[in-house]
Amino acid sequence: MSAQARPRIILASASRHRAEMLARAGLEVVAEPSQIDERAAEAPLTSATPQEIALVLAEAKALDVAARNPQMHVIGCDQVLSLDGAILHKPADMEGARRRLLALSGREHVLDTAVCLVRGDDVLWRHVETATIRFRHYDPGFVGRHLAAVGAVALTSVGAYQIERRGIQLVERIDGDFFSIVGLPLVALLAKLRELSLIDA
Repeated sequence: MSAQARPRIILASASRHRAEMLARAGLEVVAEPSQIDERAAEAPLTSATPQEIALVLAEAKALDVAARNPQMHVIGCDQVLSLDGAILHKPADMEGARRRLLALSGREHVLDTAVCLVRGDDVLWRHVETATIRFRHYDPGFVGRHLAAVGAVALTSVGAYQIERRGIQLVERIDGDFFSIVGLPLVALLAKLRELSLIDA
């Protein structure tokens, strides 16, 4: 398949890490963040599991972008972090990030990462992967130094850390797929794109 004939794929995300993952895997994608209000979309899902919420939000993001690009295949993604069953969202400020990292110290949390592929209003595929991450014990002084080093990037993720960067220093054990923790179930997505002949088999 020539470069000119290759279907265009849109990533419905502002995440630089997701775009870089796809580019490094050899995919040509265009990033166009969705405009949905995530908290409003999540509000009716009072009895849903974290996995279900992640899937609903990934699909909503993909469909939002696909409505403006009906001829394109659109990838939507979302992550939901839960601690002892309670869903946590991105911290609003650095104090919130500090409290988040202290709450996760020495404990396990669960990260559900969903991906959805749509074209127009057709949902072609939905998938979610779950990872369990245990953080090591660390003290408030370490958290302060860590956040001073990483800066406001801590506010861009639900856990206030980026495991692909300095955040790996927080981790004691990982059970799950690394790519999914970074933000995208990449291996499963590539398999589906090959199945649909959207990338070379």
